Amino acid sequence: MMNDPARTEMSQDIFETANDRFKRSFGSWFWGSMVVATVVHFFVMAYFPDLEASDVTFAMTEIEAIELPPEIEIPPPPEAIARPANPVVTSAAIDTNVTIAPTTFEQNPIEDLPPPPADAVVIDIAAQPTFTPYEVAPSISNRTQVQAALVREYPAVLRDSGVGGTVLMHFFIDNTGSLENVLVAESSGFEQLDAAAMRVADVFQFSPALNRDEVVAVWIQVPITFTTN
Repeated sequence: MMNDPARTEMSQDIFETANDRFKRSFGSWFWGSMVVATVVHFFVMAYFPDLEASDVTFAMTEIEAIELPPEIEIPPPPEAIARPANPVVTSAAIDTNVTIAPTTFEQNPIEDLPPPPADAVVIDIAAQPTFTPYEVAPSISNRTQVQAALVREYPAVLRDSGVGGTVLMHFFIDNTGSLENVLVAESSGFEQLDAAAMRVADVFQFSPALNRDEVVAVWIQVPITFTTN
């Protein structure tokens, strides 16, 4: 029986694998890729003659050694505290007839009392601010004159610059209402305002303080404020 060429070619097409087709078309793909690569390189070299490759190098960071802290020796736990001994009831003889002798003037006459100490120190409460009890506080009796003094004593340089402040003053007022001592309790932060507040303090007049309907000398705090408003 003779071989039919058409039938042989048909049988080869039927049993051709993908690998066979790839091998058969390899030449076309290879030469086509070479042509495309050549054209691309030509255009790059013709239109971008100064094109340079970027630096992609990298530097290694130096590894820093960390010193570990020294080992800490943990002390042993403290010894257990001994339990205190239980109290023991004991017997004691106590005389229940013990009494304190009464104190009478007959046994302690006034003539036998010791005299007061000669070096007794008299505290002057007007020297430094101290607590003085009172029920009715002193009141300012000349507010108009005080307001005029605030305007008059306000330093012109600070007033024109819009600088103001409050000086907290300590006033000692005797039992007649007179101002006996003046101290700066809290500064305004400006020496000129503090000095002006001392001058304004000389103008103040008060009514005396009362404690249980009796006039007393007291220390009080009075804020003196300088403002441009």
